[in-house]
Amino acid sequence: MASSQGDLFVFDSPLHGDVRGERSIMAFPFFALTKTAQMKPIEYHSENVSIEVRPSQNGVATIYDKEIVLYIASLMAAKLREGEPVGQDFTFTAHDFFRVTGTSLSARSYTRLSEALSRLQGTQIRTNIETGGEGEEGYFSWLAEAKLAYSTRGRGGDKRLKAVRVRLCDWLYRAIKLDQRILAYHHDYFSLGPIERRLYELARSHCDGDEPWEIEIEVLRRHVGSNDTAPRFKHTLKGIAEADELPEYQMALYDVVVPPKPGAPKPRRREVLTTVVITPRANRTRSHPIPLTTQLVPAV
Repeated sequence: MASSQGDLFVFDSPLHGDVRGERSIMAFPFFALTKTAQMKPIEYHSENVSIEVRPSQNGVATIYDKEIVLYIASLMAAKLREGEPVGQDFTFTAHDFFRVTGTSLSARSYTRLSEALSRLQGTQIRTNIETGGEGEEGYFSWLAEAKLAYSTRGRGGDKRLKAVRVRLCDWLYRAIKLDQRILAYHHDYFSLGPIERRLYELARSHCDGDEPWEIEIEVLRRHVGSNDTAPRFKHTLKGIAEADELPEYQMALYDVVVPPKPGAPKPRRREVLTTVVITPRANRTRSHPIPLTTQLVPAV
């Protein structure tokens, strides 16, 4: 339920319940896997799916910027569950967003929030994935609008952030409202690195019940959206599998030596096919963000 704080804003925050995401943006590589500006476009093409992502002047929206998209999707999903009317405009406090994502309250966090909103509005996406029974030609941005509303105080004119106001793009709005392929996230997702985040999202979107998900490593690299070389990506996955810290899932890598074809000359190197298997953990639970113990107000 929207709440009022002051005379100017009706807030859609705070968020109650799980963080949730839309399945299409979990299953495919729409975001850069970096904290620094990535100017290289993202391209993903398979038999049925085509995705092109162009950078803004500040780079492609990153997997960390995606936290804002997840937060907005969660606010929207909560309204739908309660039977409330849902539009594309959302107003929330940075304080509640930081609470949900486990972000520290610091000046740097507010700067990063502003930069993330800029990339989400500036990044251009084109895809043939339809949502709500409709497709789109041309490009769209994750956020059609993004604004930080401030008030000033004191002789020095110090700024105080009062609200974050955004408008969700038509494509994602239709996906959440009409398709409703919404999946809950484990809160430990926000403590994961970029590759681990993508592995978790892929596991959530592909594992059916308690059944494991098997995928060839090169296909997985494309689904993850990694720019690493194949050997480097495999090395990274081995480290993640050994650490065994993916929430709700376990991962293992299996190598199979491919025998040479009959009559073919003996190769100098063995051809090895690596399969990645991700299995749901037994008795897995989904933790929750910091609970609401007091009424949240915009941070200074």
